[in-house]
Amino acid sequence: MDTLNLLLDGFASALTLENLMYASIGVLLGTFVGVLPGIGPAMALALLLPVTYGLDATQSLIMFAGLYYGGMYGGSTTSILLNTPGESASVMTAIEGNKMARKGRAAQALATAAVGSFIAGTIGTLLVAFFTPGIARWAVEIGAPSYFAIMLLAMVLVSSVLGASKLRGFIGLAIGLTIGLIGLDASTAQARLTGGLLELADGIDIVVVAVGVFAIGEALWTAAHLRRRPLDVIPVGQPFMGREDWGRSWAPWLRGTALGFPFGALPAGGAETPTFLSYITERRLARRHGRDDEFGEGAIEGVAGPEAANNASAAGMFVPLLALGLPVTATASILLAAMQKYGIVPGPTLMTDQPELIWTLLASLLIGNTLLLVINLPLAPMWAKLLRIPRPQLYAGILFFACLGAYSVGQSSFDLAVLLAFGGLGFAIRRFGIPVLPLILGVILGPLMEVKMREALDLSDGEVSGLFDEPLAIFVYVLVVLALVLPPVIARARRPAHPTHHKQEVP
Repeated sequence: MDTLNLLLDGFASALTLENLMYASIGVLLGTFVGVLPGIGPAMALALLLPVTYGLDATQSLIMFAGLYYGGMYGGSTTSILLNTPGESASVMTAIEGNKMARKGRAAQALATAAVGSFIAGTIGTLLVAFFTPGIARWAVEIGAPSYFAIMLLAMVLVSSVLGASKLRGFIGLAIGLTIGLIGLDASTAQARLTGGLLELADGIDIVVVAVGVFAIGEALWTAAHLRRRPLDVIPVGQPFMGREDWGRSWAPWLRGTALGFPFGALPAGGAETPTFLSYITERRLARRHGRDDEFGEGAIEGVAGPEAANNASAAGMFVPLLALGLPVTATASILLAAMQKYGIVPGPTLMTDQPELIWTLLASLLIGNTLLLVINLPLAPMWAKLLRIPRPQLYAGILFFACLGAYSVGQSSFDLAVLLAFGGLGFAIRRFGIPVLPLILGVILGPLMEVKMREALDLSDGEVSGLFDEPLAIFVYVLVVLALVLPPVIARARRPAHPTHHKQEVP
């Protein structure tokens, strides 16, 4: 009952005309940027992060809630109409959604994606509201050694699970941790990795890093693979669903939500696995109804389930972010950076230190989710026209607004130079297949890990054993070792004992 009352208080704060205006602007801006080809929610948030400057923390987070859901919705529109997913989690939506669009059912595909996103986002946000306070109360008891170990586990999982290569994941993490070290040492005031530049004494602003790596890097990468011919945009009418479409969609929406939320709350859980599982589940269940042959040709269940799983996973990421201060996705990392800009420290005490802010944020997520359905669904034909913007003008605009946003951080030309340097880094890591999330996680969590490690060592008079002082810390270190050792052992065990030797052909 307390949770319900707190959530109602959050609605009372969020449902003012001014806050509703910021939520609506966030939804429209997020959709505007998210619908552009090749731009996922993380890049949309990074690009629009400086837009929230000048607002107070509450209004800024309300706008971010709208930007977040708007960016998610925009990504599904591009996947369905252009077969161009803005992120890997939208691949399953693109498979069936684009086939539906090519068969003249783009409106139905967009509608089931939007309604499914609304249902999954609403259920997921309510679960966040009811679960997070309990986890945060438990997490308050966690000491510095255990906190350090949990952050280490998150980094190891994200670096070793994401991407095709563990080595590339750990290279990305090492780059991020190195960037996080730049600036003055908090204890000794010694300059670290500044190269004698006074502008780097306070470290590099996370906004500049995020905009450079996500927005500039992604824009350069996409522009480098620019298609010269105009995009073939499928026309779309007013999104609607018939009775049969509703009957075939409601169960996949719920199953997708059940699959997506737990994965979203896990480090390295992500949205890719639940969307894939949802697609496979719907395909298997379709056999019972004799519709298996529709998959691959435009089955509405193949859009409804994965899209719900994607959005439920996006809601689940708020559990570790708000309860532990752990970002488990690239989008969560940008949200964490936004909170840090306002002096908000996500973690176990956040819900007790900033209760009004957090419950207003949760209420805003529900409001933004509803606005997304009410405002954006009727505007789907207009969003589709955005896809006709010529690519050179589009990416020139992205580069301009990214530079403008970075300059607004400190009105310093030095920030622009740093932005372009990180844009080049963002392009390079994509070129060499290095995942972005470990890098940005290292930048954000690195300094916090350093603080917790020093706290643990101070308590033990500098003894390394201080990092193992708590049973929870030891348990987490065991998980870290298992995460590193088990996958190669299992892979080795699965190899055939006697590999087949092919006979050499005689020329």
